[in-house]
Amino acid sequence: MTRYPPIAEHGMVGDLQTAALVSSDGTVDWWCSPRFDSPSVFASLLDGERGGHCRLAADLPGSDGSDGMTVRQLYLSDTAILVTRFMAPGGVGEVADFMVPSGASAPTGTHRLLRVARVVRGSLPFALSCQPRFDYGRATHTLTRTDEHAVVFRGPGTDLHLQSTPGVVFREDGSDISARFTLSAGQAAAVVLTSTPGGAPVPARPTLEGVADDLETCRAYWLSWLRSCTYRGRWQDIVNRSAIILKLLTYAPTGAPIAAATMGLPEQIGGERNWDYRYTWVRDASLSVRALIDLGFHEEAHAFRRWLRERIRARDASSADPLQIMYRVDGDPHLTEETLDHLEGYRGSRPVRAGNAAADQLQLDIYGEACDALIVGGDIGAIRGWKALSDVLDWLAGHWDQPDEGIWETRGGRQDFTYSRLMTWVAFDRGVRAATAFSRPADITRWTEARDTVFRQIVERGWHDKRQAFVQHYETDVLDASLLLMPRVGFVSPHDPDWLSTLDAMDEELVSDSLVYRYDPAASPDGLRGSEGTFNLCSFFYVEALARSGRLNQARHAFDKMLTYANHVGLFAEEIGPSGEQLGNFPQAFTHLALVTAAMALDEELAKAQTSPRPGHHGHPATRGLTVPDEDMGGGRAGA
Repeated sequence: MTRYPPIAEHGMVGDLQTAALVSSDGTVDWWCSPRFDSPSVFASLLDGERGGHCRLAADLPGSDGSDGMTVRQLYLSDTAILVTRFMAPGGVGEVADFMVPSGASAPTGTHRLLRVARVVRGSLPFALSCQPRFDYGRATHTLTRTDEHAVVFRGPGTDLHLQSTPGVVFREDGSDISARFTLSAGQAAAVVLTSTPGGAPVPARPTLEGVADDLETCRAYWLSWLRSCTYRGRWQDIVNRSAIILKLLTYAPTGAPIAAATMGLPEQIGGERNWDYRYTWVRDASLSVRALIDLGFHEEAHAFRRWLRERIRARDASSADPLQIMYRVDGDPHLTEETLDHLEGYRGSRPVRAGNAAADQLQLDIYGEACDALIVGGDIGAIRGWKALSDVLDWLAGHWDQPDEGIWETRGGRQDFTYSRLMTWVAFDRGVRAATAFSRPADITRWTEARDTVFRQIVERGWHDKRQAFVQHYETDVLDASLLLMPRVGFVSPHDPDWLSTLDAMDEELVSDSLVYRYDPAASPDGLRGSEGTFNLCSFFYVEALARSGRLNQARHAFDKMLTYANHVGLFAEEIGPSGEQLGNFPQAFTHLALVTAAMALDEELAKAQTSPRPGHHGHPATRGLTVPDEDMGGGRAGA
């Protein structure tokens, strides 16, 4: 493994309050504690020298430490237990990494990362190297030895306890720790990393029996949680994995989903598009929760409702908007962005940013995504929840018609983005439906008028006659892949001629071998230098749009190809680069929620085609003979 392993060469483990990345050579190179958005303890993913790491792996005498060894990584089926296997002529061993989900309703300061080595054939030597670097590598620490099997690294406000079962003897290397030990078939050893508040009592000494119980508890938790999943389609394994990732990226004490587990991973190697995604975007969280609801996980929806309602209630009197676009996992709206100049950045990609200045942007689409997630499945939440939601819609009725920064958080100035208008239409549409269906007090007349005005504006100004397509904003002819959601939200029929011509235009300009770019930055400057890869969210939305439009062969082929870009354990980052490499923060909720919705849509449309095939299709050549588009006038699908 190089100094900077490929982004895709990682699995993730977590306890629903924090998460760690483990590379396929057994290195924990990213872990923040006690929360997702806390400063890092290990961050060698962003600086191989100064970031800190903990490596536990087989250690053979070859020049590269491998001596013909093969390494493979996998998850135990339907769990978040990650296993790295080391296979050599003299023995086969593995390291299991996991964190036991606490399910706590209140934040906890103590978090345990358990690493269990065992040998199943022959014998293998193992090496341990633990080099924490607190506060993104900015803080020094002290090392205190408890005994030969236990030490504590003391950082600013945080202690990291390193403990082992008998057989692993720690050696001091300055303020760091190393160890070497050999296991034979049937033998095991455990190394436990426990992050605690500074000065907390030393954790109890781990035993192999206790660690085995912890592993079984972790396994049972995930198997139990997945029993609520109602998906029984063609892609069960990858959908289950995506569901687990969405759950792992949810902060249990508040129910707030985060966008990704990492910060600073580049959209272009060596470029400046390196953002901090460890926060709760109203948009991303709403779409994640909607995907989980569609899979049958309703507890997450209730928790998110509570979190969102509290954000509206806690609105700062000086704030002009009911909601900020993103928050910290505890609801704190302050996300001051800073540049960590002391960090090299992943493969030299700088600057490395912590915090996110986009929190102050105006993005009106968030109200549509939130309403779509909250008003679904005949459940509109509590009475006070409805009051909060209706207050937001009343505000939106007077503020929707203004430029904003849009879904992609561009830093090139505000525009009248078509997607933002589309999602304000969704907000009013869902509000009107819910108020009518559940007899809730609401200014239905005003909401209806706003909804219809937005609709007419999008049709008149968001449509470009020359392009024969809906475009990014009202003053451009640039296409934007966010508009792939137009049929899903019910704004237009998936068989409407205007939609099909928009899809054709995107196919020609934004799609490259089934991979989809968000937009063309050269044609629509976004205020940043450099380029980016194709956006996985959009690639899966493209699959869904193709499926709903009856282009099933093309949709299935695109979906199958997208699955080849998943990493070895089924995880996706934000983007795909020109050589098929994963780019951006990892793993990303956006990608996994879109995978879920694409799989469900494709399953549904394939089932329809099998039961009631219709001859003839004058759309994309790949799907001729499958279906005929409805020659309607668009305007939305009932029950969308």
